[in-house]
Amino acid sequence: MKEKKKNKRLTKNKLAEMLQDLFTRNPDKTLSFKQIFKDLRLTTHPAKMLAVDLMEEMAWDDFLSKVSDNSYKLNMKGQVQEGKFIRKPNGKNSFVPDDGGNPVFVAERNSKSALTGDRVKVTFMARRRNHIKEAMVTEILERARDSFVGRLRVERDFAYLVPDGNVFANNIIIPKNRLKGGKAGEKAVVKVTKWPDDDNKNIIGEVTDVLGEQGDNDVEMNSILVQYGLPYKYPKRVEEAADKITGEITEEDYKEREDFRNVTTFTIDPKDAKDFDDALSIRKLGNNLWEVGVHIADVSHYVTEGSVIDKEAQKRATSVYLVDRTIPMLPERLCNYVCSLRPDEEKLTYSAVFNMDANADVKSWRLVHAVIKSNRRFAYEEVQQILEDNGVKDGTGEPAPPAGPGGYKGEYAEELVTLDALAKKLRAARFSHGAVKFDREELHFDVDEKGRPTRCYFKKSKDANKLIEEFMLLANRSVAESIGRVKKGQKAKTLPYRIHDAPDPTKLETLREFIVKFGYKLKTEGSKGEISRSLNKLMDDCNGRREQNLIEMVALRAMMKAKYSVHNIGHYGLAFEYYTHFTSPIRRYPDTMVHRLLTRYQNGGRSANKEYYEELCEHSSDMEQIAQNAERDSIKYKMVEFMSDKIGNEYDAHISGITSYGIYCEIDENHCEGMVPMHDLDDDYYDFDERNYCLVGRRHHHKYQLGDAVRIVVAKANLEKKQLDFTLAE
Repeated sequence: MKEKKKNKRLTKNKLAEMLQDLFTRNPDKTLSFKQIFKDLRLTTHPAKMLAVDLMEEMAWDDFLSKVSDNSYKLNMKGQVQEGKFIRKPNGKNSFVPDDGGNPVFVAERNSKSALTGDRVKVTFMARRRNHIKEAMVTEILERARDSFVGRLRVERDFAYLVPDGNVFANNIIIPKNRLKGGKAGEKAVVKVTKWPDDDNKNIIGEVTDVLGEQGDNDVEMNSILVQYGLPYKYPKRVEEAADKITGEITEEDYKEREDFRNVTTFTIDPKDAKDFDDALSIRKLGNNLWEVGVHIADVSHYVTEGSVIDKEAQKRATSVYLVDRTIPMLPERLCNYVCSLRPDEEKLTYSAVFNMDANADVKSWRLVHAVIKSNRRFAYEEVQQILEDNGVKDGTGEPAPPAGPGGYKGEYAEELVTLDALAKKLRAARFSHGAVKFDREELHFDVDEKGRPTRCYFKKSKDANKLIEEFMLLANRSVAESIGRVKKGQKAKTLPYRIHDAPDPTKLETLREFIVKFGYKLKTEGSKGEISRSLNKLMDDCNGRREQNLIEMVALRAMMKAKYSVHNIGHYGLAFEYYTHFTSPIRRYPDTMVHRLLTRYQNGGRSANKEYYEELCEHSSDMEQIAQNAERDSIKYKMVEFMSDKIGNEYDAHISGITSYGIYCEIDENHCEGMVPMHDLDDDYYDFDERNYCLVGRRHHHKYQLGDAVRIVVAKANLEKKQLDFTLAE
């Protein structure tokens, strides 16, 4: 009787799930109706008939193959794939196939405890008509990571870790003899020793490092690094290997290199920088030409391929920049001392040297290994002041007028003003060829000696920053062209490129529809140049307006992400047919790869293995994205920390984001962003209009739109979740 009642309550969706699970667990078996009914305990005639109808539908969906009139098996062709798993906090996880196909939805119940980055095997589930494609994880092939950070809870009989970032549905259980001295409430790193299986759903681990008290600045920054699988300390053997490198320049080095020690040379970097990986030199030649040298730290001279230092740098792939610290790709001895182009010290460089006229047209250039001696270390602010003291108006695009009667003001002012004028010509030419103009502001914090934020503000690139940027772009482009541009019929040698695809047409159309309400237009069809010029006009038109940040944000969403690859498709955003990264080998591994290959080819070497370098490119792209996510988390943490003593304060703000669960508001005064949850909008029931980025009240039709001015009250600052909650002021 109980069995019959159970069958009566069986819904079509539930039975479909049971059938999918049964065939997925038996991928190679042909199952008869009799076996299926027995396994699923289908005892009533209606339940059996429903199962038969569902299997017929699943065969129609290509999920099952019909073997005979009364038996089916899983249709393996195209149903089982391998790829990468991506976990989302809302449970709408996805599977990205190895073959580069579109992501496929994976429900939480079908995720088998997989985590972001895990390599998994999935089976595609039968798709009901008009329903999205869905997959089920059947096997975890390779774990992306096995160490996690969180807060320790210690009870009388057991202990466990509450991981940061909602990575698991359950906590990690820790045997009490595996706590390594960790106490309740402390932050710790735990390594998983046993993953869930069919018999045991628990995750078991052991403490490998106790970070310290929750809320301590160093502890929280290290926690962010561990959360993203990034290293927070250097292996001793790597530091020992770096300490053995003296940085001595030999007589042989001098003989093999071009000597720039007597040419005016300087570095321009952020005021708190220690790793100076690029320098500019300038001298006047005959025939009204200028020689500009872009000198890059010769990291590959010291870091040999396959060495212990190289293996660690390759694994890290990039330096990580958190709010209050840099986690360098190379050991400190190399990045801050041996390789760094410090003033008044002779240094080895790999240099792109350009002969150009007053219009910044390059007449000739050469790529050489060199020796330099920087005359001066400038901060961006110092250079900006010198430019403005000599008549340069920031952002006008106009070169400075000739020096007045008193001559140029400031150290190396004539050289800086000349470089600025050349850079502006290069920039103008770039935009005329279709480069996209995005001058995004960056959020910065001033912090005290304990790492606590004392000020929060936006920083925008000025002429001094753009001066350096243009010459780095010129060097990167020239180097890429020297390898990639070959005569017809010839094959280019292997090189890692920095590539950037054209914008997503659907997202461009969304942008066009969004900006109409602000009175702007955008061309979404035509040549690449026409579209990018239309985007630039939009950026110019909204510059300085209230909606500028919002439009730039939506425009950026339409752009594809730049990445590394040996398969060149050009760089859409820069409008360069060939582009690579050559200018920052201290902090980016692809630049070191490029240096090694350029040296190899200059010495007559054969083309390198394409597949090997493509793997390194993919790894570097992945690590770049992870580093950016960690940086964003550190900004979120500092933002919440900055606002934590301002609970109850009111501020003018504007709506910076709209979601189905609330509205994000950015405070005008300090640019801190928080959310007003949907349940606090209690004057009406609001529907989310995703296409128009707004919430619309059902009864009163009141709208909350991107850019709307609002008055907010700081309600809550949750450091653990890195989350600010606001309410709307009365």
